[in-house]
Amino acid sequence: MIPNQWYPILQTGDIKRDRPTGVRRMGEELVLWRDLGGTLVCQSARCPHKGANIAEGRLKGNTVECPYHGFRYDAEGTCKVVPALGTNARIPQSLQLKTYPVREQHGLVWLWWGEAREQLPEIELPHELVGNPRPYETISWTRPVHYTRYIESLLEFYHVTFVHRDHWTNNIDYTFMYGTARNLWMDGRERYLAANKIVNHEVEVDGTTIRSTFDQCEEANPANSAHFDLIYQAPGLTHVKTGLLEITTWLTPIDDENTLAIMRLYEYPQLRTMVPIKPLRPWVLRASLLMEKLVQDPQDVGIMLRQEPKVSERGVNKFIAVDEMNAKFLQLRDRLKAEAQARAGADAGAEAKATPTDTPETPVAQTAKTPPATTDSANGNVNGKGNSNGNGSKSAHGTRRKRTGPTDREDGLTKARS
Repeated sequence: MIPNQWYPILQTGDIKRDRPTGVRRMGEELVLWRDLGGTLVCQSARCPHKGANIAEGRLKGNTVECPYHGFRYDAEGTCKVVPALGTNARIPQSLQLKTYPVREQHGLVWLWWGEAREQLPEIELPHELVGNPRPYETISWTRPVHYTRYIESLLEFYHVTFVHRDHWTNNIDYTFMYGTARNLWMDGRERYLAANKIVNHEVEVDGTTIRSTFDQCEEANPANSAHFDLIYQAPGLTHVKTGLLEITTWLTPIDDENTLAIMRLYEYPQLRTMVPIKPLRPWVLRASLLMEKLVQDPQDVGIMLRQEPKVSERGVNKFIAVDEMNAKFLQLRDRLKAEAQARAGADAGAEAKATPTDTPETPVAQTAKTPPATTDSANGNVNGKGNSNGNGSKSAHGTRRKRTGPTDREDGLTKARS
């Protein structure tokens, strides 16, 4: 995991308004909830009392309540109520939750994973995404693979011919990407399987962003060709544009063995002509994303599950020339990790000189306070108020949610406001 980065950990709509939402990200169990003003709070889900998961608890006023003994914590992580000690009891200061900085932008919840800073950097996306006028739909899922292998699989497309050629649903891709009008698009699969060679391959590194362009063509018939534009932005954004297809995928570590994928599919320009009824177009995108989740992605994951080693690092692969983007990704990952480590060492050394008897400061990913929520730039959503789409105890997306039941959100409002 690369420190000192913003990681997307959920879609904004996954946050419940009337109960806590639990997720596992970056190897930590987290709980997310909104205070009475709608501001999003993200904290460690482990109650310091006896280790219960607070995501299974309730919201009461401006606090979240542990499901085990009713201890209640505010947005700063301070324990405000211990029922067993009574109303006027002195509450131990050690009863404290870690609070994480989060922001809501582009329809996603972003977690700052790194050191304490007076001012955190802005969340910046490549200009190709920020200025993209196409409507889009978004889906997410989790897979039991390390995020480095997942990212690698999306930074090249010459594997597609061999991995995705046998399932009937892939014929849809062949038709739109390679089929010709004179043959009523029925020649797509044949043309697609013949186009294996990568030509005109170029890679450019700009800070923490890597861009690659290339053509994938049939060696015996160079006219049978498709152009690709790929983008990688640290820590886990990938973006591909080829023909009608344009997809952004964010890959965020759940832990060292599991990865969250958030995929965003942009509307095909021709879809307005093909589907003139506007409310129906999002359903076409959702169907395409569902097919990706249930068919194409599992085909890739089936390969990744058997890759050795499980984590991709410099020196473990024998890259060929057209893998330059993969190589640059691993180089950038190592550089960012080294920079974060050097900065942490310098900060610890400076603090040790200033206060030799003190222990080094704990990183903000463990103790920092949550800044005010921002306006959702993609959805015009002030304070990021969103709706969720599930309430099981743990979803397939690595998200823990409280079981359906009565809510006590209004209980204790007088105390919370006083």
